[in-house]
Amino acid sequence: FTMGSPSTVAGSQPGERPQTKVTISRGFFMSKYEVTQAQYKAVMGSNPSRRQGVSNPVEQVSWNDAVAYCAKLTEQEKTAGRLPGGYEYRLPTEAEWEYACRAGTTTRFSYGDDLDYSQFGEYAWYRDNSSHSSHPVGQKKPNGWGLYDMHGNVWEWCLDWHGDYPGGSTADPQGPTVGTSCVRRGGRWGSPARYCRSATRDYSQPNFRHSGVGFRI
Repeated sequence: FTMGSPSTVAGSQPGERPQTKVTISRGFFMSKYEVTQAQYKAVMGSNPSRRQGVSNPVEQVSWNDAVAYCAKLTEQEKTAGRLPGGYEYRLPTEAEWEYACRAGTTTRFSYGDDLDYSQFGEYAWYRDNSSHSSHPVGQKKPNGWGLYDMHGNVWEWCLDWHGDYPGGSTADPQGPTVGTSCVRRGGRWGSPARYCRSATRDYSQPNFRHSGVGFRI
């Protein structure tokens, strides 16, 4: 797929370029929903979220917290015999995230370009319809691959350090080998629609926590 967006796309940002041809060489599973507060508490024993709701996405979690959740969940599921050898839970790479979000599309959003944002509220919780809060996962329409809330609700941490796209063609990119900030994707309940596009990128330090930032695995 082609990662990023050209300058001609409405709302596009310089950090989404140069567009890069990406090959994902191995299949992977992506969770249908953002990790919920109930799921997080079941594994980590606490719920740090500011806007409480068992089916709402967990938030106020740093990149470090999300990575720790994945490691603990992997260990628990291996011990219980539910995780095959060679498998692990982890954050998606930024390329895997955009690939999954786009679900085969090349448009601004997973369902189309929607230049006037007239359909966006059917797919996402964002600034204009969220009442300044996250909402239970899975209430809006999914993308073409059955993934919910890829646009809006909470930003989602990715595995990569933030850096420039390489351009050209590459396979299984994992971002820079070192960095100071980690990528997050998808926008949040307080974002305008243009900041929730499939190509939108943002980033924060790995210890950053916010009520609009969560993750999926």
